[in-house]
Amino acid sequence: MMTQSVRPLATRPPAMRAPLKLVGLVAVLAVAAIPLGVLLAQERTRPFTVVETGRGYDRLQDAVDAIGDAQGSIAIAPGRYEQCAVQQAGEVAFLATQPGTAVFDGVTCEGKAALVLRGRGAEVSGLVFENMRVPDFNGAGIRLEQGNLTVAQSWFRDSQQGILTHDDQGAQLVIDHSTFTRLGTCDGPGGCAHSIYTGEYGHVRITNSRFEQGRGGHYVKSRAIRVDVASSSFDDAAGRQTNYMIDLPGGASGQISNNWFVQGQDKENYAAFIAVAAEGRRHDSSALQVVGNDARFATGVNRNSIFVADWSGDMGGVGQNTLDPRLTRYEVIR
Repeated sequence: MMTQSVRPLATRPPAMRAPLKLVGLVAVLAVAAIPLGVLLAQERTRPFTVVETGRGYDRLQDAVDAIGDAQGSIAIAPGRYEQCAVQQAGEVAFLATQPGTAVFDGVTCEGKAALVLRGRGAEVSGLVFENMRVPDFNGAGIRLEQGNLTVAQSWFRDSQQGILTHDDQGAQLVIDHSTFTRLGTCDGPGGCAHSIYTGEYGHVRITNSRFEQGRGGHYVKSRAIRVDVASSSFDDAAGRQTNYMIDLPGGASGQISNNWFVQGQDKENYAAFIAVAAEGRRHDSSALQVVGNDARFATGVNRNSIFVADWSGDMGGVGQNTLDPRLTRYEVIR
């Protein structure tokens, strides 16, 4: 067993947002920093405004291209948009003027996602992504190909994936106060899609977020070197053909702390809630700490499962968690 000197990332439940050292500007605060006059003028005219210049555009791609290799913010007016955009360079913040009212619906670029990001960095705040589907079953709200990304107060729903990344070991992905609903699928010939699926990023941090009603695959699957998941909820009660809540297929360091987990009835794989190094020991997991979580089964579910299944054997146990008596706290899988 690990000692109880572990200091969780945040207490549960959070009374207010925990302070985060995010990449670049904090996206939520950036919205508040946009001058009111700029926002009102933008909403009366064109839906996408580059805040630094005050110039509006009818197409999101044109606004992204106007920023180019520089750093800039795009204020997005309320509306439902059948558009997508590719960020090729620079640092771009995509900011809803009213969180939850700017909806990107069903249109992907490059057969990938509504936002395809391969600049130096990006921020996304207050946006909704829905109905993203592509022929290879990897349709996502955001495809992150390189660079840092901060996502805040955003909603991903009714798509094949929410966020999908490539590899970038020098970068980090931060997700805060966001919701992932009815995502994932195992219908494709190339394997499953997931609510969040990250490649080998340097650091993935997920806080104060909700995962619910999965439609296949895992809720979070990450190959990142360090993974921190804190003060979030994984509600699988209405899930369909889902797998693990958190899958770290190559192992990872970090913390899984102060989360709430409920496993539902309709599972493709109910063997474990959290899986570590199930596809091989690529990263050392001896510093991965699991503490302060609450894990149980949905009403009417009658089965046993493992809370943390560790294929690496690195962890040596988990910290103090509140578990359903039918859950095995920790098991090394040989």
